[in-house]
Amino acid sequence: MGPEDPAPQEPPARSSTVDPEVDPALRRRLRAAADEDGFLPFDRFVEIALYDPGGGFYDRATTRLGRSGDFYTAAHVHGLFGATLAAHFWEVWKSSGSPSRFDIVEVGPGDGTLAMDIREALLQTHPETAGWEYLVVERSAAFRAAIEAKLGRARTGSLPWRFVPSLTAVGPLRGIVLANELLDAYPFRRFMRTPGGWAELGVTVPGKGPLTSAVRPAERVRELPDLPTDAPDGAVLEVSTTMEAWIRELADLLVGGRAVLIDYGDQEAALLRRGGAGTLEAVREHRAVDPLSRPGTADLSAWVNFTRVRRAARRAGFHESFYGPLSEALGGWGIDEVRTRLGTGMDPVEAVKVHLARKSFLFGFDSFKILELSPHRISA
Repeated sequence: MGPEDPAPQEPPARSSTVDPEVDPALRRRLRAAADEDGFLPFDRFVEIALYDPGGGFYDRATTRLGRSGDFYTAAHVHGLFGATLAAHFWEVWKSSGSPSRFDIVEVGPGDGTLAMDIREALLQTHPETAGWEYLVVERSAAFRAAIEAKLGRARTGSLPWRFVPSLTAVGPLRGIVLANELLDAYPFRRFMRTPGGWAELGVTVPGKGPLTSAVRPAERVRELPDLPTDAPDGAVLEVSTTMEAWIRELADLLVGGRAVLIDYGDQEAALLRRGGAGTLEAVREHRAVDPLSRPGTADLSAWVNFTRVRRAARRAGFHESFYGPLSEALGGWGIDEVRTRLGTGMDPVEAVKVHLARKSFLFGFDSFKILELSPHRISA
């Protein structure tokens, strides 16, 4: 910043006005993660608030998904979602030459609802899935217990399942890598455009009392990622370099099949038009809450910047099989045919539920996109 440049305007301190109490152990870990000047970058805050063993939101035994929990995904609306994905995965298998070995690897499956629906749909419509296996990558002990309860302990049969610690542990794979609402939960940094460049937004964690927002001026920002130079002053942008690194790792491991990434988000230009609000969201019991209030008890996320994701995928060697709205993908993957099949012989109440679920997926998830990637140019 030159001597003639005005100083960046720090956003108003954002403190927790509701439920300011912070778990003492979590507070200590947050303070320990801060830089020497007390500034805690937002990605470190998210990592601890969401994933801290025992204290993070995803690792708490009290965290629940679904309509009676803190938030729900498309899978919790109706099994029609999972059944439509299963139908598409079967077509991918056929277009890949019906290989004798074919894995579905779901990363970040939450409570296992989607895994259960996909497996059940495949077993009902294509019981000849010999050589298929459903692999689950889930770091939360609480969610692993929920998955085990849904999928059962029996891990043999025509479509067995098992936990794996990571994609890397699977090794080169041919099949499907599925990530439903995973990308938005990767730890992310927050940047604000100022006349002097990109400042960084973070958190201050006092010894006691509520957490507050903090800003690091542009000239003091460390390891600045590649950010747009034409963003308007005051614009806030969330960036997850960790998530982009995962895309590159995925490209090294997927040798055949598809990566299917489902999440809410938009192109970077649209996200920048939000101005100083950014896309940070915190949800507790289906209500928006202060992101700094009671860390560890609310889900934290940011809208996926699909411009950056798609660029990372191209640079890693992926080919885009599809990118567009969730509704368009599900329509092309046969949601109407699946609905008709599910409705055959169904009682009137359940038939109405299927009909309403279809409307919800096609018209109620308008902020959701699907990015489907293949390691080479194949079509299905």
